[in-house]
Amino acid sequence: MSNKASGFGIFLGLALAATIALSGSSGTWNQYDTPPILVGAGVAILVQWAVFVFAWRRQSEHFFDLTGSATFISVVLIVAFLSKSALGPLDIALAAAVIAWALRLGAFLVSRVRSVGSDTRFEAIKRKFLWFLMTWTLQGVWVVATASVALAVIGDGQAQPIGVVEFVGLFLWLAGLCIEVVADEQKRRFRLKGTEAFIRTGLWSKSRHPNYFGETLLWSGLALAACPSLNGWQLITMVSPVFVWALLIKISGAPMLEAKADRRFGDDPEYVAYKKATPLLIPRLW
Repeated sequence: MSNKASGFGIFLGLALAATIALSGSSGTWNQYDTPPILVGAGVAILVQWAVFVFAWRRQSEHFFDLTGSATFISVVLIVAFLSKSALGPLDIALAAAVIAWALRLGAFLVSRVRSVGSDTRFEAIKRKFLWFLMTWTLQGVWVVATASVALAVIGDGQAQPIGVVEFVGLFLWLAGLCIEVVADEQKRRFRLKGTEAFIRTGLWSKSRHPNYFGETLLWSGLALAACPSLNGWQLITMVSPVFVWALLIKISGAPMLEAKADRRFGDDPEYVAYKKATPLLIPRLW
């Protein structure tokens, strides 16, 4: 990637993060000098840049996934602390949900990178300053865009209760988390067998990317739980599950994995039949 494209990516990412954070702060300026969600968004970006300096000097990507997960946790805790006098059951539940998800994902990704030894995605990226910086910056944008719907509610200065809609949303979050955890574990055990085949058992017989379905479902659940508490421009933070879906299904998740599998198994009739019969994301229930 050229320096010009990397620079544009950094600018576009920062603009997106700023737009979402400012939208999430709507209605809170009369309660705070600086709305908590804006503080959280600033921390998310600054943490990435600080660790980037260390990673660039060592030419290492080993801190990338760990930093992303830790940033989610840090930002949620900061926003909750700044809103500590106005935290209700829903605020606490949303904060706990994001933290639990980040802890699980961080542990899983770090363990996977350690077992492999390196992350092949970064072989070319980490050699170019602006490209590497863009990658770290976009991770901060990912944190802001994904967690924004929860941060907007936690940092709105109001103690929010849990009603029927909120309960349903939190239930969907739990269901999505369980699906993601089970899918990741099934794939981990399949790889431990050392087989050269593609996985098509368990949840992977129902969807080609059940872990991504779980990820999309859990953030959709949090968005649903937060929705009744959002007002005006804050509703823009409902982009969270759409952003997650687009990232996983249209940009960096499924497209890369699908292309890799096609190159490896494209001539296998069983793979062709599996791909034709199995949905990309939403599991078939029959």
